[in-house]
Amino acid sequence: MDSLYHQTNKLLQEIHTDLGRLERATGSDIHLLENEIQAHLDHIFSNCERLDILVNKEPPTRRSNAKMRVDQLKYDCQHLQSALRNIQHKRYLREEEDAQREALLTRTFTTNDADTSILIDASLQHHTSLQNANKGMDDLIGSGSGVLQNLREQRVSLKGVHKKMLDIANTLGLSNTVMRMIERRTSQDRIILFAGMIITCVIMYLVWRYFS
Repeated sequence: MDSLYHQTNKLLQEIHTDLGRLERATGSDIHLLENEIQAHLDHIFSNCERLDILVNKEPPTRRSNAKMRVDQLKYDCQHLQSALRNIQHKRYLREEEDAQREALLTRTFTTNDADTSILIDASLQHHTSLQNANKGMDDLIGSGSGVLQNLREQRVSLKGVHKKMLDIANTLGLSNTVMRMIERRTSQDRIILFAGMIITCVIMYLVWRYFS
C-alpha cells in the first residue's frame, strides 16, 4: 500500500507542475498537455479506489491513519481537477474574446449599414457579460480556497483531539485495571475477616466449654 500511495503522491506533484506549464502553453501544446493532465488525474482516481480496498486490509492500529492519508489524496486530486477546469474555462473565454475582437477588426462597415451600431452594442454587452462571469469564477475559486484552508486547519485540530482521546482511553484502561485489583483485594480481605471472626468464636466456645 505504501508504494502505491507514494506513486500517487508523486503523480499529484507532477500535475502541480504541469498546471503551471498549461497556463503558459500556446498553440497545439495546450490540448496535448490538457489530455496528459486529465489522464494522470484519471489514474490517480483509479489508484485511490485501489487504496480504499487496501485500507480495509491494514491492521486496526494503522487503519485510521491510512484512511486519513487516502482521503487527503482524494481531496488533493479533486482540487487539481477543479484547477484544470478553471484554466480551461479561462482559455475558452480568452479564445472567444479573441475571435470576437478579430471579427470586429475584419468587419467592413459602410454608411448604409443600419445594423452596425446594434452589432457593436451586442458585442460590447457580450464582452461585459464574459468579464463579469470571469470575475464571478475568480471570486468563487477564492471562496473555495478559503473553505479548503479552513478544512485543513480543522483536520489538524481533529488530529490533536484524536491523540488526546487515545491518551485518555489509555489512562482509563489503566484506572479500570487498578479498580478491579482493589475490588478483588477488598473481597479477599472481607473473606479473611469473616473467617477470622468464625475461628475466634469457635476458639472462645471451646475455651468456655473446657473451663466450665
